Amino acid sequence: MTEYLNVGKIVNTHGVQGELRVLSVTDFAMERFAPGNELALFKPGEQKPTRVKILTHRQHKNFDLITLENVYNIKLAEELKNSELKIERDRVQALPKGEYYHHEILGCQIVGEDGTVVGVIKEVLSTGANDVWIAKGANGKEQLIPFIPSVVLDVNVADKIVTIEIIEGLLN
Repeated sequence: MTEYLNVGKIVNTHGVQGELRVLSVTDFAMERFAPGNELALFKPGEQKPTRVKILTHRQHKNFDLITLENVYNIKLAEELKNSELKIERDRVQALPKGEYYHHEILGCQIVGEDGTVVGVIKEVLSTGANDVWIAKGANGKEQLIPFIPSVVLDVNVADKIVTIEIIEGLLN
């Protein structure tokens, strides 16, 4: 079964010519929404995607505006509101060493270099300077782990284990 990753959500229409307002959730918007690219469109409540082809893409304020093949008026565009745009996992390009997609990090267990279990990564926050991983421990407490070299010693996405140095004041 094909696995898909979210790249954006159609939140509204823009104008009357079928342009769609997309709230992007990808770091690669220029590539994902490039004219000619194909994505999987999941309408609300549907499990099976429809293949769509991007015709145009531009950015406007905090949104990506796209047009799709065969969506040429507001009536057709309205039918796509709240749909998810996704890409097949096997079409995702490799990142440079030391960089990870959020889906690779989520669910990883964080352990100290001494074997202390800190918790499981439930969320990734992008702060601008560095990501912060929110891990939930067995005791239910949330731990904030900064993704910086002095704290994160090793990331093994295959085994879903992240090893950190537990510096003073890091854990609550």
